[in-house]
Amino acid sequence: MQYEIKGENMPVVICQLEAGEKVITEGGGMSWMSPNMQMETTSAGGAKKALGRLFSGESLFMNIYTAEGGPGMIAFASTFVGHIVPFEISPGNEIVCEKSAFLASEEGVTLSTFFNKKAKTGLFGGEGFIMQQLTGNGTAFLEFDGSIVEYELAAGEQLVMETGHLAAMSATCSIDTVTIKGVKNVLVGGEGLFNTVVTGPGHVWVQTLPVPLVASTLAPFIEVTK
Repeated sequence: MQYEIKGENMPVVICQLEAGEKVITEGGGMSWMSPNMQMETTSAGGAKKALGRLFSGESLFMNIYTAEGGPGMIAFASTFVGHIVPFEISPGNEIVCEKSAFLASEEGVTLSTFFNKKAKTGLFGGEGFIMQQLTGNGTAFLEFDGSIVEYELAAGEQLVMETGHLAAMSATCSIDTVTIKGVKNVLVGGEGLFNTVVTGPGHVWVQTLPVPLVASTLAPFIEVTK
């Protein structure tokens, strides 16, 4: 598979497939394609994995597109202002990402659920109990909100961020939360009660414009106009 990512703030990834090659996306993920791309809807791993994807923010079913009778083309556009980032997934290079980040992948990539082991992280960390994990072999495309800043964390090195800014991390990283100290800081600091903490070793992708932050910023103005 060959691919090209076009656009700036509202990008699209255009994939060129050889005859017989396949790509997988969530239901409704396809934007446009050549007429020889054939679609098959599947639970991709059975009912258990399908329900896991549903809880992690993805569709219950996945669509597999195959180029039949010759080379084919298929495009997947982002759903929000941001970036599409390609990842080469392989054993030892697994990725954990935020809910709804998955856009599309080659057939060899498996999308599954990643459960935060600590209850506090699940309840207050902003990412919920369930995130997404990409394993297997192949290229996967994830969509992130706003711009992306990357960090490489050494073993034990930590990065603290406001809820929602964590886009993805290496599966070797761990995630937890810390309570913001001081009553005054909590009441008038505007940062909420908790921050998300990612601990290395591994790579971390931070997004600058989480959709929930945009929604909360716009909400007062929407209320005013009603």
